[in-house]
Amino acid sequence: MTQFLDLFSFLSVLIRGLVLACEALTLGGITFLLLVSRGLSVGERGTGRLLRFLTWSAIGLASTGTAYLVANSAVLVGSTDMTLGQVIGAGYFIADLAIILGATLIALSARTRIASICFPFACATILFGSAMTSHSAARLEHQFAAAVLTLIHQLAAAAWIGGMPYLLLSLRNAETTEVAGRITARFSRLAITSVLLVVGAGAGLSFLYVGSTSAAFGTTYGIMVVGKVLLTCAVLGMGALNLRIVRAARSGASPELFPLARFAEVEVGIGFTIILAAAALTSAPPAIDLQAQRVTAPEIAERIKPAWPRLQTPSWNELSPPTPLAQPDPTGLQSFVPGQSFTPPLPGDIAWSEYNHHWSGLLVLAMGMLALFATRMPWARNWPVLFIALAVFVLIRADPENWPLGPRGFWASFQVAEVSQHRLFVVLIIAFAAFEWAVQTGRVTPARAGLFFPLVCAIGGALLLTHSHSVQNVKEEFLAELSHLPLAILAVVAGWSRWLEIRLPQRRIPAFAWIWPVCLVMIGTILLSYREA
Repeated sequence: MTQFLDLFSFLSVLIRGLVLACEALTLGGITFLLLVSRGLSVGERGTGRLLRFLTWSAIGLASTGTAYLVANSAVLVGSTDMTLGQVIGAGYFIADLAIILGATLIALSARTRIASICFPFACATILFGSAMTSHSAARLEHQFAAAVLTLIHQLAAAAWIGGMPYLLLSLRNAETTEVAGRITARFSRLAITSVLLVVGAGAGLSFLYVGSTSAAFGTTYGIMVVGKVLLTCAVLGMGALNLRIVRAARSGASPELFPLARFAEVEVGIGFTIILAAAALTSAPPAIDLQAQRVTAPEIAERIKPAWPRLQTPSWNELSPPTPLAQPDPTGLQSFVPGQSFTPPLPGDIAWSEYNHHWSGLLVLAMGMLALFATRMPWARNWPVLFIALAVFVLIRADPENWPLGPRGFWASFQVAEVSQHRLFVVLIIAFAAFEWAVQTGRVTPARAGLFFPLVCAIGGALLLTHSHSVQNVKEEFLAELSHLPLAILAVVAGWSRWLEIRLPQRRIPAFAWIWPVCLVMIGTILLSYREA
């Protein structure tokens, strides 16, 4: 149980993100079938694929919802005196059960004649359960307004982001170009309406949960909301390009909808990254509830003030003693109040972390510079090899208390959630290095293998949004997030710009070829300026 609890804070965000993603696909699919493809001839094969995708989305929602319910119940029973019977009556249990039942109903009825009757009831059940697990259910003030805005925000986001995969399926299976054009025209109107609702409801929720500029830029919740806004702007940029293509097709300038599908793929990818960020927000207290713990502008300025990189490592003996894995309190787990038992790190701990970040920054900066000049210097195309050096460096240096430098063994170290996250990042880095080196040097064609790089970048950036540190101080947690958030956004932008560079070979836009190397350079620069004191 101790090992499970240590990993739970990270896993719960990931599972919650999967629940929200499957929820968006399920609700978005139903909205698409009722408002976009209804009455249009997408072919028997196309209709079958849409219904099959909706069924699997609903099954995914029921499965991830069940996993989330079981995990939360196991933690609650294992860390409190509550019995299973008492847990069953808890609000979160009822909410998750509503989501599971709604998803199951959709999966069972999707291909039956009673689907039109079951869908509205199932959607309402899912939205009810989702609203009950949001921050709105715990508000003492403006609870009704927060709940209504949450429902509008989630439904509109599902219709927009969750409906786009169904748009791509429809375009691939449309019987004629005219049908494809009508589908895109209908979805464009739906998307515009959904965007307006998402922005309007999001602004209202930000007012209720953030409330001020100091809270937006001085708390973890606030800065993550800012990150969501930036990613939403990126999705809107892709949507604007698609809207121009749709209007051109309407005017007869070009019937080709191929670029629209490619930009829509990026919209889907970034959109679901935003959904994962929304899942991370559920694990943070609303910014408006944190008054004394906010980080001030002078504190931020002091932390990000330029300084020469630390390139000399401290010795292992200068670090804090390893923390025990076992619970020191034999009576069991106790409630935790942020900041109540914060122990400041030793100067050696700070120097160790800064040294790691700065050397990692040098490696990433070198990769970005080589990638920029790879077209002029053929030997520079071997730049992905540097990622292997980065992976080895992270594996050895990231966690000094654990294998291979610390006293904890390799397997025992996985009990620490932060270590598990670092090891996952190492695997992603090595996999990326191997595939991208083969692509850059011409050993494999980029049409398929080349897509591994943008996927790794995008997934890595999304995981970084959920990456948590075991920091028992709200201010230090925010200052860590202040450096993680721009790194995550840059990784997402780098991945999807590379995706478009590969996916649009006949209509290559030169900007996409240099956006991702510039993002690597910026990531390296941020790492070089990383500070913890």
